[in-house]
Amino acid sequence: MTEPKLQDLIDLALAAGREIMAVRAAGFDTQQKLDGSIVTIADQRAEAIIEQGLLKLAPDVPMIGEEAVALGRVPQCGQLFWCVDPLDGTRGFSEGGDEFTVNIALVREGLPTHGVVYAPATGELYAGEPGAAFTAQCDIATATPQAPLAPIQANRAALPQWRIVASQNSGRDERTANFIAALKGAATHASSSIKFCRVADGGADLYPRFGNVSEWDAAAGHAILRAADGDIMRVDGAPLRYGDRDGGFLIRGFVAYANEDAKAAALAAMR
Repeated sequence: MTEPKLQDLIDLALAAGREIMAVRAAGFDTQQKLDGSIVTIADQRAEAIIEQGLLKLAPDVPMIGEEAVALGRVPQCGQLFWCVDPLDGTRGFSEGGDEFTVNIALVREGLPTHGVVYAPATGELYAGEPGAAFTAQCDIATATPQAPLAPIQANRAALPQWRIVASQNSGRDERTANFIAALKGAATHASSSIKFCRVADGGADLYPRFGNVSEWDAAAGHAILRAADGDIMRVDGAPLRYGDRDGGFLIRGFVAYANEDAKAAALAAMR
């Protein structure tokens, strides 16, 4: 396929976000999946919108989607595939929280190259492609950007204290607490893929995650971070790669970092 137009992916994420907010306004029930996680009709409808749109953009490129995989639809992904979480943060969404996102990424040869993260309840939009990352604030009611996309870049400057963004429940995670303590870092907390975006836009230097997550939780944020000159490593320091079908598309911990100094500090803190 030719390189996708980032705007096409943005439009799909915004359309999925509109559907999610419509479901939220109308009310919904939750169901439990086989792995114990929950799913709502908002997840399912948003993924259907994204899948149909991606089929029109690139009919020969398979999609690895969270809800499709949960139903046993797991295509061979090969060297080029879409990686989609239609509603990252379903539990928070079901409990009335606002920090949930739509995640769409294109993975080429194990690395995410294009990504969009959209938070429908807050209007935050992030997008990235090779060489450039962007953000915009959207009108929540219409899911339309209020201004042109603005470029972002991960922090390149030396700071007196590392700024670390962690998951909302990281206070119960001893390894994350030890990591923050070892770095003497200033910690903030966020949910869903917005944490990657905080590193990408210069608001944080590091995002550690020591538990298992799925590839669709990380791919879009990773693409944006790479476009903003940051990156992600596994907890052993190796580069993070995608497409582990045999391993259930699981990532067994990672650290997102803004620059090489932050990476070195993170590696030292994990020793």
